[in-house]
Amino acid sequence: MFSPRPPAYAYLPDVPALPTDAPAFQASLLAWYRTQRRRLPWREEPSPYRTVVSEFMLQQTQVKTMLPYFARWMAALPDFATLAATSEAEVVKLWEGLGYYTRARNLHKLSRSLVARPELPRTPAEWLELPGIGPYTAAAITSISFGAPAAVVDGNVVRILARLTADSTAWRDTTSAGKALTPLADAVLNHTEPGDHNQAMMELGATICTRHNPLCTVCPVRPFCAAARAGDPEAYPRLAAKLIENRTVLRAWCRRPDDQALLLHRTSSTARRLASQHELPSAEHLGLKSDALAAAGPLLATRKRGITRYRFTEPIHDLPAATLPNPMPAELIWVPIALLETVLISGPHRRWIRELLASRRM
Repeated sequence: MFSPRPPAYAYLPDVPALPTDAPAFQASLLAWYRTQRRRLPWREEPSPYRTVVSEFMLQQTQVKTMLPYFARWMAALPDFATLAATSEAEVVKLWEGLGYYTRARNLHKLSRSLVARPELPRTPAEWLELPGIGPYTAAAITSISFGAPAAVVDGNVVRILARLTADSTAWRDTTSAGKALTPLADAVLNHTEPGDHNQAMMELGATICTRHNPLCTVCPVRPFCAAARAGDPEAYPRLAAKLIENRTVLRAWCRRPDDQALLLHRTSSTARRLASQHELPSAEHLGLKSDALAAAGPLLATRKRGITRYRFTEPIHDLPAATLPNPMPAELIWVPIALLETVLISGPHRRWIRELLASRRM
């Protein structure tokens, strides 16, 4: 059980109480993981490359969403050498639909760094020097692939550790909580099986110790959990509420009689994060006021989505080509409808365009 100041470990200031029976906790966690884990492709056929790709894809993306993308990626780019030899444009196009395209560019840069080395680095410190690698990713890759004794600390692990100790600290966000809880994660790490331990912690957080409605009755480490004993696990971790900002962006669907659609083409000079992507132009891109765009044509659809702390409402209006400014801004281009599937379009915009085209055929 978790005690206030256990004799088995030195007490760490400003860190929750540490378990006196870490070996029993580790054993229960691993026994559950090895029989109940999801059979995921990078686990069933492990390799450093598959681990790296899966970790990059899982940043800000759920497993069920990324699985088909992982399969497609592996079929096209089976190893670091193939990925390094592929152009950035092809890499980003293959990533299309997963969003946060900086991840794909960083993965591409990382592969080129790695193939230039005589061998893969094996320690978290070495991986931290590479493009796109942070503390969590470095710990995950090296513990899983090379058995490095490095604990991973992501949102899932933060939630587990805060509940195990019923830590009532009010953290600003998950990042600050992760930093505070890293010593505890290190203290309970199974140094004999660090890779499986880390994957088990992440699996537990994703499938059992969930943010809402945790499945405490089937949790393999329930006997060690102070929050479960208190009967209020959802009270942990205690994070400051996010300030959500609502924004409205009017967009235009403009199609010429010769079957070409107007799109905004992002360039690296204007937005590195969105470079090479296409999307439906907004009133701002067209040099129009929102009310002018709304008055120019009927409302076709309204879509809503969230990006970090922003919640966007995006009405899409039918814009007659004759009302476009002359000359048009350089970033606005005409793309033949037949070629839309061949260009890089951000995930939400591709869905909207497909819906708009389908509605016109009905």
